[in-house]
Amino acid sequence: MESYLQSFYTVRFSDCDPFRHLNNARYIDYFLNAREDHLKEFYQMDLAEFYRKGLGWVVMHHEIIYLRPASFNETICIRTGLLDAGSEHLLVEMLMLDKTQKQLKALLHTKFVPVSLTTGRKEPHAPEFMEFVSDKILPELTDKVPAPKDRVEYWQQLLKSPQAV
Repeated sequence: MESYLQSFYTVRFSDCDPFRHLNNARYIDYFLNAREDHLKEFYQMDLAEFYRKGLGWVVMHHEIIYLRPASFNETICIRTGLLDAGSEHLLVEMLMLDKTQKQLKALLHTKFVPVSLTTGRKEPHAPEFMEFVSDKILPELTDKVPAPKDRVEYWQQLLKSPQAV
């Protein structure tokens, strides 16, 4: 059973706008790089191995909610977790928090679609892959995946609680 995977990053100068805030487009890069790091570190799932086998994922949809700026040289925490998995999709939630993990800065939901790198067409996940991810879907979710705005409310309430982190 997966809980959120997390790691810490420093906001780089080259990723910031003139106001010293992380550029909006770069949030997605930080999130996707963190998810790739998490898969490799926590599950020994190296995406390069999938690519060598001719398998990969493309982004079908991003929905991001920006709440607070991440600033130059700030240490941020990025958490990622699998919200849903089907034979033709993965839905991943990614959170950006401050260093103390008490302030939500942004939330991203990304839907990935599996593709054959040989044909460039959608290709369903193999049964072995579905078995692998079956215990990695976040446990607090029920049958219906909540909308990103509802997840923001959920996280803001959770982060206010004394035992949060």
